Amino acid sequence: MSHSYTPETAQKIAAARTVHGRKFDDSLAKWPNFAHLFKSQVSVRGDQTYLIYRNGSDREELTYNDMFDRMCRTAHFMHTKLGLTEGDRLVTVAYNHVDTVVLTFAAWMIGVTVVPFNAGEADERLVFAVNNADAKAIFVMPEMVERVESLRSQFEDIPNFVQINGDLINAEYLSMAVECTYGNPNADALMDLAKPTSEALIVYTSGTTGTPKGVVLDQQNIIVCCQSIAEWQRITPEHRFMLVLPIHHVNGLMVTLVTPVIAGASTVLNHKFSASSYWHVAAEEGANCGSVVPTVLSFLCEAGKKNFEDAKPNIEFLICGAGPLTVQTVQRFEDTFGVEVVHGYGLSETTVYTCYIPRGLPKAEHDKWLRAFGYPAIGRAISCNEMDIQDPMGKTVAEGEKGEIVVRGQNVMQCYYKRPDANADSFTHGWFRSGDEGFYKCDEDGNKYFFITGRLKELIIRGGVNYSPLEIDEVINSIAGVKAGMAVGFENNMYGEEIGAYVVKEDANLTEEAVLAACAEHLSFAKRPKVVVFGDDFPVTSTGKYQRLKLKGLFAEWADAQFRDPSKQKSA
Repeated sequence: MSHSYTPETAQKIAAARTVHGRKFDDSLAKWPNFAHLFKSQVSVRGDQTYLIYRNGSDREELTYNDMFDRMCRTAHFMHTKLGLTEGDRLVTVAYNHVDTVVLTFAAWMIGVTVVPFNAGEADERLVFAVNNADAKAIFVMPEMVERVESLRSQFEDIPNFVQINGDLINAEYLSMAVECTYGNPNADALMDLAKPTSEALIVYTSGTTGTPKGVVLDQQNIIVCCQSIAEWQRITPEHRFMLVLPIHHVNGLMVTLVTPVIAGASTVLNHKFSASSYWHVAAEEGANCGSVVPTVLSFLCEAGKKNFEDAKPNIEFLICGAGPLTVQTVQRFEDTFGVEVVHGYGLSETTVYTCYIPRGLPKAEHDKWLRAFGYPAIGRAISCNEMDIQDPMGKTVAEGEKGEIVVRGQNVMQCYYKRPDANADSFTHGWFRSGDEGFYKCDEDGNKYFFITGRLKELIIRGGVNYSPLEIDEVINSIAGVKAGMAVGFENNMYGEEIGAYVVKEDANLTEEAVLAACAEHLSFAKRPKVVVFGDDFPVTSTGKYQRLKLKGLFAEWADAQFRDPSKQKSA
């Protein structure tokens, strides 16, 4: 393992991987590795459904026994035929499919690290990930073999190319489907090949600029985080998750594939998200919970209530995070469908979630935390980690004061792979620095509820004063005729940055003047948008996060503009 950082940084990372004084070596994990975790559920509920795969009318169902058998066969193939062992890394170029889950879990059985690639990313990102991770194998869906082959000359040294399923496209590839039909693997021999600290994932950040950073997560990270999620959400074997998020990302993978294993629950794996069929599939398969991002809530609202009423699903709650959720969106969704939104927050660097709103609060209390403070609360810290709001010197700020959201716990990553600069910067004070701005409020019992107000790098700095874009987003999205809107800080030679509004219309007659006038009713001149750009959609990542910084260029023509406060002009 190439974890390059100084002894001082190593100490700070170790401090950031403790929780309430409990060191990482004193593990919270109930199982020593993922293989033992899955086998423990097989022993008590082997014939119970674990996974249902839906792709239109295509359907496949696997019990815990079925899944474990396929995992063992695939792990045996990886270990004996490909020679992969603990610490080796494989890249997956795949999508939501049963076989993607099988090969991921099989790799973890033998301590092999999975580097999941988002097929929607550019070719250069794939080349970077393969070479940076020192991959020993690439597992490819048949539809993507041609693409991978076109890049093969740019890969440094990949001894194994494997097609995941389907008829072989390229004779030089091994067929996972064929290879895993041979032999009778000894499951017991596979159980102890991975350690708690064995790498499990390297997830490359999907930032819009700069070199991607490889987040290194180990087996203990995954188990303790998903244990805490299952505990917080009170997941039981009777719960069945709707999974519509891409499983190349930690949200879909951890919350709706690993967490159900912890609780002995089940999952409906959808090939992709469809707003028109979401409620119908949930009803047909008996799903009663799920995990989404705010854009999914918006799409479901746009699709209307009729699908929901026709399908009559029994969804109790939806976990929501991984992107900015506005008060308007959560209010519209809950009021339309009557389904509880359990808002939370986390990062790939903390495995997935670090905090949630408590599930099942009395409605008045639930609504207070999600609607009464200008931003929906992201909740309270879960048991595997601590959270704080700190100033640049690492000191806790006062209640209600803004600072950086920081985390420490046993779900905090090992490091950024081969990035000593990023490691030194992100663990400055013995906590993981999220790069997100936020504040906290205490309830009557003194529990801290956290709020996120935006990315520190997205803060709009106008005339030397910082403005949170999420606060302005809330105002823009409350305007009649706005389908969705976002505040954008753009370069301006007078103030350094000025504020614009990017708006997707719901009412075709909505004008720039109407948007600016509505903003003026709620925001000071300095804080409100000065110009409006209308568009048809938002740039988003594959996990549904809006990419605010990609909108800056749309406001380039106003770089030299000087916007004057009308009220001051009148008084003059």
